[in-house]
Amino acid sequence: MERAFQVDLRGVVDLLSHHLYTSPRVYLRELLQNAADAITARRLLDPGAPALVSIEPPELTGDGTLRMLDTGIGLTEAEVHELLATIGRSSKRDDLGFARHEFLGQFGIGLLSCFMVASEVRVLTRSARGGPTVLWIGHADGRYQVLPAPEERPERGTTVTLVPRPGLEQWLEAETVISLASLFGDLLGVHVAVGERQVNSGALPWRRDYRSADARTAALSEYAQRLFGFVPFEIIDLAVPEAGLTGVAFVLPTAANPAAQGGHRVYLRRMLLTEAVDRLLPEWAFFVRCVVDTGELRPTASREGLYEDDLLAATRDALGVQLKDWLVRLAATAPDRLLRFLAVHHLGVKAIAQHDLEMLRIVDYWWPMETSAGPMTLAAFRRQFPVVRYTLSSDEFRALAGVASAQGIGVINGGYAYDIEIMKRLPHLDPAVRVQALDPADLATRFEPPDPAADAAMRPVLAAAAAALDPVDCDVTMRAFDPPALPALYLVNRAAISAQEMRQARAGAEGIWSDVLASLDTGSAAPGSTASAAPGGTAPGSTGPMASGQLAPPRPQLVLNLRNPVVRRIADLGDPSLAGLGVQALYGQALLQGHHPMRPDDTALLNRSLLGLLDWATRRGGAG
Repeated sequence: MERAFQVDLRGVVDLLSHHLYTSPRVYLRELLQNAADAITARRLLDPGAPALVSIEPPELTGDGTLRMLDTGIGLTEAEVHELLATIGRSSKRDDLGFARHEFLGQFGIGLLSCFMVASEVRVLTRSARGGPTVLWIGHADGRYQVLPAPEERPERGTTVTLVPRPGLEQWLEAETVISLASLFGDLLGVHVAVGERQVNSGALPWRRDYRSADARTAALSEYAQRLFGFVPFEIIDLAVPEAGLTGVAFVLPTAANPAAQGGHRVYLRRMLLTEAVDRLLPEWAFFVRCVVDTGELRPTASREGLYEDDLLAATRDALGVQLKDWLVRLAATAPDRLLRFLAVHHLGVKAIAQHDLEMLRIVDYWWPMETSAGPMTLAAFRRQFPVVRYTLSSDEFRALAGVASAQGIGVINGGYAYDIEIMKRLPHLDPAVRVQALDPADLATRFEPPDPAADAAMRPVLAAAAAALDPVDCDVTMRAFDPPALPALYLVNRAAISAQEMRQARAGAEGIWSDVLASLDTGSAAPGSTASAAPGGTAPGSTGPMASGQLAPPRPQLVLNLRNPVVRRIADLGDPSLAGLGVQALYGQALLQGHHPMRPDDTALLNRSLLGLLDWATRRGGAG
């Protein structure tokens, strides 16, 4: 035996209010939607029919109820039984059950939202297709009645009356109703009034006739300020015919958080769908706020968002193309304005440039990056330097930019968002471009070695220096380089970083994990070894050969600058112990200046060297 589902209306209302809709305020949107659809349906039969929606809050009705009257098509008694008493049933579908494009509503649950604020809903309706006036009375507990109306409704159409729930009367008050009606129905093409006050403009601001282009810009700028609270940097017209979409994008005048929600305002056939759509544009387009009206994009069941489908994805791509085209036009016609835009929104443009050649060209030609030769664009940098070298972080750039520049090497700070990815894509613009990360150890190949006599004289000092820094796994060498004011430079290549991390991991591991790391750390020298991968099997500046057949990992180097007077005085001390303290102090200073992390061993070494030098200085002073 077949039976019909039994529906608990209390449970349905609770479901709507706590899980489908985000706020009771949607009740007025659903009433406006039904009224607008009813007017649309009547005008399909009679194009000259009036298009009026009148709302009377309790202050006007005088009995605590809210009434909404429309001049729509109305319902017959049979339609009242079929549509108002069946949850999910909608008159706005064709014979196959698909939503008809002329109408706003699709899901047949709109009237139920009224029970979020009302304990009783009365529908007085007279069909434009003939028949008497019918009264439908629904209660929040699920009961309803269909009665002959006590009197005929003077005009064809429908009057909906809401009896407020106790404690929710504020949702029906005039001030709230005016605010909600103007919010949801501002662009509807029907006359919407609360009492005698019209609350909607009835026109799409971007499609109105203006006296001039300047007048249009001024009006839309005022519109953006009213909606979003800012005067736009630029106004971009949007159109996606396959989605029935038109609108405008307002470019923010200040920087935006890339992770922030978009907050775009979307209308569905002129009824406000939501004020906060965040998937209308590509993720990189966080520098604009949009207002659009669409006839084809599908709303979610709550009508508070857009349904994610192929059409929305295609619309998103099409809008992204239009924003990129605007940027290309700006670069071609108003370069000064483009630079002003990039100064604020370069993150968005750089995000696009990672996968779009047109945007890559704009960044390459227009956006100044931080380089060792001062701010300059990538295009200008390539004209001056044969290789595009970059650092992996801003700290590395600050540590090495001055030294690299003094050696004639151009370096770009790769520590900013998207910059490294953009530089790696430069060969897509010009296959001859060479792009590579700067290996700090490569700088040492540009430094000038000491002459043979000086090298022989410095061997005792280098031996003392190597012994002083051996506990922290660092080799020492002496070179002459610019700038002379820099006494020492701490250099570590990428392989040395990996080897150092592996040694630290082994030192902190126990048991089987130590064995696993040892098997991965093939060829690592034991901690404390002075071996390095220098040619000849000897670490630069050290005297100990590597064990036979052992491939030692590279170690960081402290390069002492022979052009620095302090280094020369340390070399002339003649006291290996004191020279070792001086080199340890320079090691700590080089770490700090290069923003390198200080390990506990490094901190202890620096403290010992400073205390040792102070002890020597005070004893010498006392002896004097």
